Amino acid sequence: MTQSLPTPLRAAGLMVIAGACFALVNTTLQAMTMRHGAAAPTVTFWQYLIALLFYIPWIWRNRSAVLTTRQVMAHVIRVGLAVAGVQLWTLGLSYVPIWQAIALILLSPFFVTLGAGLVLREQVSAHRWGAVILGILGGLIILAPWSDRFQLTALLPVAAAAFWAASSVVTKRLTDRDSTETVTIYLLLLLSPANAALAFGAGFALPLSTLWLVIAAGLLTALAQHALVRAYTLADAAFLQPFDHLKLVFNVGLGVVVFGFVPDGNMWLGTALILFASAWLLNREARKRPHSVPQSA
Repeated sequence: MTQSLPTPLRAAGLMVIAGACFALVNTTLQAMTMRHGAAAPTVTFWQYLIALLFYIPWIWRNRSAVLTTRQVMAHVIRVGLAVAGVQLWTLGLSYVPIWQAIALILLSPFFVTLGAGLVLREQVSAHRWGAVILGILGGLIILAPWSDRFQLTALLPVAAAAFWAASSVVTKRLTDRDSTETVTIYLLLLLSPANAALAFGAGFALPLSTLWLVIAAGLLTALAQHALVRAYTLADAAFLQPFDHLKLVFNVGLGVVVFGFVPDGNMWLGTALILFASAWLLNREARKRPHSVPQSA
């Protein structure tokens, strides 16, 4: 009789699956926008609409959760921040090599720390501030603003990371009073109308050559989100973070194979600093929670 995998191993596997799916999504988004000339707002609209269709049965089963909130405006603000993040991310992939974009998106946790300290007024230790400074230094090395090759479009993934971080900060406040189901359903239901409003100017038509790509992107987005959420229900962030960082390998590898985007030396040095700062921060947080890694079920 075959035994099920231990809980931490299942969580790690789900995180790796999520990272691989997100890497495939990023590759398809870059192919649609950079190679086929599809408008970024249009691509984003169809990507998340297709993902929404995947979740309709779950939304219907949990529909009563919609009525339990008294924080509707906070949900709207959170969705607005998330929409800005996904729109800027897709737009960034139409200009920035995938290796640079994915390396810069790793800055998001440091923006969360900034938001927690400056907006939520949480206690932020000197170690956490040190990690933030080190991570931002890594981002500067990747961007290389002193280089003649630097373009302002390289800041789009950084802006996406900042908006996603802001959305995470609002999410943390929402979950103090609302269930996970309520927070998730509001995001899923409001994303598509907001994306549609932004896509209106560019139109909703896509080149025929990209139809299968956008369908794949939508389905992979839903699968990645499902795997990610499931992983975090089985293990905490400190345990899962190293497996999450494997998405960098997947994205860089696909960028080289599909587009011929070979990272330069700045990427490796900057990313090393960001990963070191992230690991340092998570290690300090894990020491405060000695039982942070769950045991096998």
